[in-house]
Amino acid sequence: MAKAQASTAKSTASKAATKSAASKAKASVGKKEKNAPFAQAVGRRKSAVARVWLRKGKGEIVVNGRPFDEYFDVPTASAAGQASFNAFSSLTKGMTADINIKGGGFTAQADAVKLGIARALVSFDETLKVECRKLGFLTVDSRLKERKKPGQKAARAKFQFTKR
Repeated sequence: MAKAQASTAKSTASKAATKSAASKAKASVGKKEKNAPFAQAVGRRKSAVARVWLRKGKGEIVVNGRPFDEYFDVPTASAAGQASFNAFSSLTKGMTADINIKGGGFTAQADAVKLGIARALVSFDETLKVECRKLGFLTVDSRLKERKKPGQKAARAKFQFTKR
């Protein structure tokens, strides 16, 4: 009889644990993330990868937790990176672009940001696709660094030949 009571207690405890887990799952599904992104995209250039999330905000760009102008201090890279965001300033006035960049140099990163923002804007509003394509923001520059060949100094540079 003691065994029957122990097994009943165990089954009751497991049912209660299952119910609490189910209620937590329902609660997490019902909750909305604070300032959840409404569009996201990835832009790539050479070895740089930029992941872009568009959120409700003040019309600014944040790169790796820093303001855009602080991260890209070279004027040409800064202008290239902001081009797709500034081209649609009436739409992006109420948005914040939260960007995470890895790899590459500052020029490749800026081009990756430009492509990522353009793709995110198109995923947010499909009618912008024609305009982005016309402005060249959706064109992917697929050139990569050529690999080094065996028996050579670099990708194309050879070791100097000596006759004697």
